[in-house]
Amino acid sequence: MKWVIEKQHSGMIIREYLQQIHGFSRRIIIAIKHDGGTIHVNGCNQNVRYILAEDDVLEVEFPKEKVSVSLIPEKMNLNIVYEDDAVIVLNKPAGMATMPSPNHVSGTMANGLLAYYESQNRGAYTVHVVTRLDANTSGLVLISKDRYSHSLLSASQKEKKIHRKYTAIIEGKLKLEAGIIDEPIARKKGSIIEREVNEKGKQAVTHYWKRKNIGDHSIVNIELETGRTHQIRVHFSYLGHPLAGDDLYGGSLRLIKRQALHCCGLSFEHPITKQRIEFESEIPLDLQHLAASMGFKENH
Repeated sequence: MKWVIEKQHSGMIIREYLQQIHGFSRRIIIAIKHDGGTIHVNGCNQNVRYILAEDDVLEVEFPKEKVSVSLIPEKMNLNIVYEDDAVIVLNKPAGMATMPSPNHVSGTMANGLLAYYESQNRGAYTVHVVTRLDANTSGLVLISKDRYSHSLLSASQKEKKIHRKYTAIIEGKLKLEAGIIDEPIARKKGSIIEREVNEKGKQAVTHYWKRKNIGDHSIVNIELETGRTHQIRVHFSYLGHPLAGDDLYGGSLRLIKRQALHCCGLSFEHPITKQRIEFESEIPLDLQHLAASMGFKENH
C-alpha cells in the first residue's frame, strides 16, 4: 500500500500514522517488522520511528500470507457473489462447514477457497473468516484476503458496523409482531458444541420481525446486534420457538433435516475504499419448498 503524506500528517512517526490514520493494529506492525514485510519512504528503507514530512511517499509491503499446513486445497464449485483484492463474499450452501474442524476436516468452504486462490495465480492467500456460518446454515459469508483487511473488518465488527440479516422458519406461532431478545449466552456445561442462555455468559442481542404465521410455524426476519456462536438458534429455543430442523436445540426433523436458517443480507464498510457495500441472497430452494408446503405465498 502506498500513500503521499499530507500537510496535516507531517511530523507524525510512521507507527502513529499507520495506527491512527489507517487503522493498523500493533500486531500487524510487528508482523511487518519481523515476518518479512518492508517499510519504505521515498524509496528508502525506514523503521516505524521515522518522522514523516509533507509529500513523503510511504510504501508498506506486507509479509506473505502463511497457509496452515492443516488447510488442504480442494477444487469445488463456489458461489462467489463479489470479489476484489481485499475481500470475497460467498453464498454458502447448507451442509458445508466454513472452516475445517475435527468434525469437518475436508469439504469446507475454506478448502475450496484455497484451491480457488491457487487457480488464480495471484500470489499467496490464506482464508481470514470475518463472518462465519454454522455448517447447516446457508447464506452470505464475508472473507478477507489479507491480515490487514481482516484486522480492519474485525474492528468494524466490534463496532457493530457489519450488518447481517437472516430469515428463519421457527416452530410455533409468534404472538408478537416484533421483539428483541437480550439474553446472555454461554457454552453449556459438559458440552463442546452446545450453547445456552446463562446469566454468566456474554451479552447477546437478537432483533426479530414476524413475516407471517404459517400453520404451526412462523417465518421471521432477524438482525443480530452481537454475533455469539449459535445465537439465533439458542435465543429462539429459549423463547420456546426452536428453529425447524434444529434438533440440537429442540427443533423437529419432521419437515426439514437442517436448521431452517439463511443469511439473506450482508452490508459492511469496505476496509480499503471505505465505501459501504451491500449484498442480498435469495432464500434457498429447500426453505422455499418448506414454506410453500405450509401454504406460504410470498405476495401475501
